[in-house]
Amino acid sequence: MSEVASPEPTTVSAAAPKVGFVSLGCPKALTDSELILTQLSAEGYQTSKTFEGADLVIVNTCGFIDDAVKESLDTIGEALAENGRVIVTGCLGAKTGEAGGNLVRQMHPSVLAVTGPHATQEVMDAVHANLPKPHDPFIDLVPQAFGVAGLKLTPRHYAYLKISEGCNHRCTFCIIPSMRGDLVSRPVGDVLGEAKALFEGGVKELLVISQDTSAYGVDVKYRTGFWDGKPVKTRMLELVHTLGEIAEPYGAWVRLHYVYPYPSVDEVVPLMASGKVLPYLDVPLQHSHPDVLRRMKRPASGEKNLERIARWREICPDLVIRSTFIAGFPGETEAEFEHLLDFIREAEIDRAGCFAYSPVQGAAANELPGMLPEAEREARRARFMEVAEAVSVARLRRRIGATMQVLVDSAPALGRKGGVGRTYADAPEIDGTVRLLPPEKISKTLKVGEFTRARIVGAEGHDLVALPI
Repeated sequence: MSEVASPEPTTVSAAAPKVGFVSLGCPKALTDSELILTQLSAEGYQTSKTFEGADLVIVNTCGFIDDAVKESLDTIGEALAENGRVIVTGCLGAKTGEAGGNLVRQMHPSVLAVTGPHATQEVMDAVHANLPKPHDPFIDLVPQAFGVAGLKLTPRHYAYLKISEGCNHRCTFCIIPSMRGDLVSRPVGDVLGEAKALFEGGVKELLVISQDTSAYGVDVKYRTGFWDGKPVKTRMLELVHTLGEIAEPYGAWVRLHYVYPYPSVDEVVPLMASGKVLPYLDVPLQHSHPDVLRRMKRPASGEKNLERIARWREICPDLVIRSTFIAGFPGETEAEFEHLLDFIREAEIDRAGCFAYSPVQGAAANELPGMLPEAEREARRARFMEVAEAVSVARLRRRIGATMQVLVDSAPALGRKGGVGRTYADAPEIDGTVRLLPPEKISKTLKVGEFTRARIVGAEGHDLVALPI
């Protein structure tokens, strides 16, 4: 998904230089875009909603799978055609072409500059070289920002909080470490300070993201940092516990994403059972069969995931699990694929996404024997989704009759005709939603960014239908 990104309009000089911005890819790329936009605003640049009206354009790219590469290259081409002055950053910027040079430079030699991901300073250096900054960033304040958290591209009631960059794993299907590098954990005090600023600014849902949330602090040996004058270890358990404490006075949610199923996650699940953080885990399992997991070089004893999930649900019966999987991995037999389908049924994964294996350039898995035909990979993905959707729908229907807290995302006319929201089980953009019916009480109103209690009265595919009460 792409968009020409612009924060809310700010009061700036008519002569302020304008920068168009396109952010592609995952939430981790989105947080990189937020950092760049924050710096641009701090330095007095204005953001433009169109390529044509901008003095130059920045494109934050994705380079994970072939479709994403094509979308990024097409977007760069569009920006060049409509504007002509383009700076490229993000994962595709770190990718090499067939001849060994930079892929973006090979395909679009007229771009002004190319950087890799998480390269805010390099991007700003390129902006300064081509569009001088209008004033001193240390003097002027940043309008519409969340204090130290900067500007956000998300709606004001939810925000992503990136706690680390890079990954230490070398999964054979993935090229992210070659683009984003090894794990680098942010200082725990900085992370908690950003979270506090977001809650103070009105954020009601904080989505914790990284490449590997469970590994937070491994690179710094879980060293002790400080927050609010108190020592806090740079480790997932202490981080999540403190985030829950910071969120509590604001009545806000904390949601965890990209949590590898290490045994250490067992320590976090009781926090979910106690209400400290949402009972929701986004766990990238990828497969269930031990042999496939070994070929993938997946960490964390994946063959024990069924037992682990059962234990988590014993501790926290309300736990919702989202995961992603790959169908048609090189060498995957029909029996191994059936093992995966059985796992989905037995584990009762609430929300499951699936990719047909894509031979991404540079991925070690491309050299494995037994590459399946594309048609078979796609067929297995379709079979997987049929099973996963049946499991998901069955679990959703169990909620009919329950009263749940719903965060309102849309409420035209104060919700008199209904609206759209999400429960704790629904992360924005990737999970289902709750269709809110018009309230029965005339006095009952709905407001975007606020919570409402609602009784679940039906299920429609991946979504719920609820009556505000």
